[in-house]
Amino acid sequence: MPLYVRFQRADGSEGAGLLEGETIRVIEEPFWERTTATGETVPLADVRLLPPAKPRSIVCVGLNYASHLSGRPAPNPPVLFFKPLSSIAGPGDPIVLPANAGRVEPEGEIVAVIGRTIKGADRREAEDAIFGYTCGNDVSAREWQRIDGQWWRAKGADTFGVVGPAIATELRHDELEVVTRINGREVQRGRSSELILDIPEIVRYVSSVMTLVPGDLIFTGTPGEPQPIQPGDVVEVEIPGIGVLRNPVAGDE
Repeated sequence: MPLYVRFQRADGSEGAGLLEGETIRVIEEPFWERTTATGETVPLADVRLLPPAKPRSIVCVGLNYASHLSGRPAPNPPVLFFKPLSSIAGPGDPIVLPANAGRVEPEGEIVAVIGRTIKGADRREAEDAIFGYTCGNDVSAREWQRIDGQWWRAKGADTFGVVGPAIATELRHDELEVVTRINGREVQRGRSSELILDIPEIVRYVSSVMTLVPGDLIFTGTPGEPQPIQPGDVVEVEIPGIGVLRNPVAGDE
């Protein structure tokens, strides 16, 4: 199964490639329409993995699992919000808890990565526009989420939009599973078949009001009841077939 990654070399230059075990086969960017190898390979150990896409927009769906609703009815219309580009963090980057943020929780999510430009797509066009899937962590400050009229602080702080480590392109949208762990202890588990609004429908709905372009990210919702994190913790979000997105937690010094 192809696993697309982006990386940074020791000299600061960036690139993209296919992850093959402990080696990255370097490819040309952009890779949305075709995969062209450059002939270069680099050891995974010699580079730093970056977020696997450079989006123009990051769209998120809230309250999209029954297990996350705590008995409340499903929202109609769906709850959607944006994360700013400044919130993006990648594999291994610290999740930095802002001072006075109160309780902060990770939300493990399946993230759809858009691979072609669409606007006003029907369901089939929406599904065809999905390049692949990656792991996401929609980090959320609950006190700010409760008291603010908008979720800009609660969901948009620096490092609160974690994605990676790779984009997998041969997974079925209705056969994905996401697991979240804190310090090795499982705290969330859910399947894409349990989503209230499934992934093609999410993409279709978003495209009905805004243009999506290659690299855009759509966080599809989190299952269960997330648990709090504190400095010193390590959060893992795993989707079988994609990998493990692992991040330490730090305080804002």
